[in-house]
Amino acid sequence: MSYVVAISNEKGGVAKTTTTLSLGAALTEAGQKVLVVDLDPQANLTLALGVEPGSAAVTSSHILIESAPLMSARLATEIEHLDLIPSHASIESAEQFLPVRTHYTSGLKRAIDNASPLPYDYILFDCPPFLGAITTNALSAADLLIIPTQAEYFSAYALRNMMGVIRRVRQESNPGLGYRILVTLLDRRNRTHRNIQEQLQNTFGEGLFKTVIEVDTKLRESPIAGLPITRYKPSARGSLQYRELAQELMEYVKEKDQQTA
Repeated sequence: MSYVVAISNEKGGVAKTTTTLSLGAALTEAGQKVLVVDLDPQANLTLALGVEPGSAAVTSSHILIESAPLMSARLATEIEHLDLIPSHASIESAEQFLPVRTHYTSGLKRAIDNASPLPYDYILFDCPPFLGAITTNALSAADLLIIPTQAEYFSAYALRNMMGVIRRVRQESNPGLGYRILVTLLDRRNRTHRNIQEQLQNTFGEGLFKTVIEVDTKLRESPIAGLPITRYKPSARGSLQYRELAQELMEYVKEKDQQTA
């Protein structure tokens, strides 16, 4: 069975797309087969993997709005064992079309179920920076929600809304949804960053990944090159930290599997 991870935060600029891309690539280095799904109308993940938005005949928009088969939208990338379902601006119309439909929150889950067994160990959803019908679909299909957050006041404050969304999704569609918070763009020289990271640790405890993603200019450059950081600069700090995150995620999944066995 594929393990499904949604990467979401209503706050923009917290490295959601960077995390989807970099974590996906790091997982493939660890021998995993990964499908990354771009659900953002801005299609930044699609661009970061060297695909021009609008060039693909089938996108995530077709899956959500027209119930197209999941694998009909799959594209191979230059990274071995990493496939992409691209996005297009048209997916934004899902916010109007989906809520008037019955069981509209389960579209992505049905797409995955109908395509199973899938040839992937992990499916990663890159969600848009708003908590609407698209994100709810992703959370309803996910085993785990990763919430990237900066160690800054507004980003940490946005976690309140994310916790509310998790409770609602658990009640309405996905009682087994787990979550982990990932601190990103951390500057250890910044006292405020250090203080907020400590507050997050005290508040969420094991709900926080041990791995932290620090500020790294190479992480900003890699999407321009159309490559994940692990390929663009394999020895960069960002590469090492996303590899650590991949290992921590795999350990988490292994523990969960053992608990349910």
